Amino acid sequence: MTIKTLLRQSHIGIFAIILVAISASSRAADYRGPLLDAHLHYNEEAWNGQSGPHPLEDVLARMQRNGVRAVVANSRPNDGSKALAASPLTSKAGVTVLPLVRLYRNRADYDNWFRDDSIHDMVLAELAQGTAAGPYKGIGEFHLYDSANANGPVAKKLMALAEARSLVVLAHVDDRAIDLLMANTPSKGQKTRLVWAHTGIAGAEPSRVDQLLAQYPGLMGELSYRPGLTCDGGKLCPEWRALMLKYPTRFMIGSDTWVNQRWQYYDELMKGYRVWLGDLPPDVARGIAWGNGAGLYGLPLNP
Repeated sequence: MTIKTLLRQSHIGIFAIILVAISASSRAADYRGPLLDAHLHYNEEAWNGQSGPHPLEDVLARMQRNGVRAVVANSRPNDGSKALAASPLTSKAGVTVLPLVRLYRNRADYDNWFRDDSIHDMVLAELAQGTAAGPYKGIGEFHLYDSANANGPVAKKLMALAEARSLVVLAHVDDRAIDLLMANTPSKGQKTRLVWAHTGIAGAEPSRVDQLLAQYPGLMGELSYRPGLTCDGGKLCPEWRALMLKYPTRFMIGSDTWVNQRWQYYDELMKGYRVWLGDLPPDVARGIAWGNGAGLYGLPLNP
């Protein structure tokens, strides 16, 4: 092998190393700041009365090791959220609990809450009692499997109540129900603080989400269980990235631990968020990860 050949191969090797270095440096690092889990359930099957597969020590450890500094807790029944709020283990883990009144005492309530006056009475009683973490911050999560049920008598009363008391509403609904719920408030949705769980999970395209965000200034999107959100490498799909850049103060992340399996994958869920958050401008990433929820629920912007 000639000296000329060796030099040529050496140059090729150096060039390859430079390309690898450039490629590595061009990949955005994962977001490393604090997280606010804006959609968390601590349901009865997780704690099962006094103990269960995911006792307080377990769920708090999952939050702590993932840098989750605050959680919006709404549970079936509300005892789960109240247990999180009351435990000294929670403050020791550095986790702030933001409790919502869940409308479900049991699974049967999912299909009937919007016309059941006992649900309205229960919400009023819970709001009057509060929690060890302070007053409830809102109501929900609730489901409407038929969007027309947004016009149910109890649904109407609760939407008016939420606006009157400046309570946040967490709703698992389709885009048509967003319009119907907003129409049942005194301001017709202009002063309502509604968090759209899973932001269009029923099939609303980003363009429809854009339309609703423009129409209702208090509407915010929560991004758990949102099909089509991420593309190659776990990064945001282009249309969703563009939407977040257009509305940087209107989105939040959540775990939606509605079944125990979601607790088992809590680490992976939070890691997935950190991947695509890292591909956004730092101020936008921190807003979606922490600041937007902090502003909505009255927490410090710098925990």
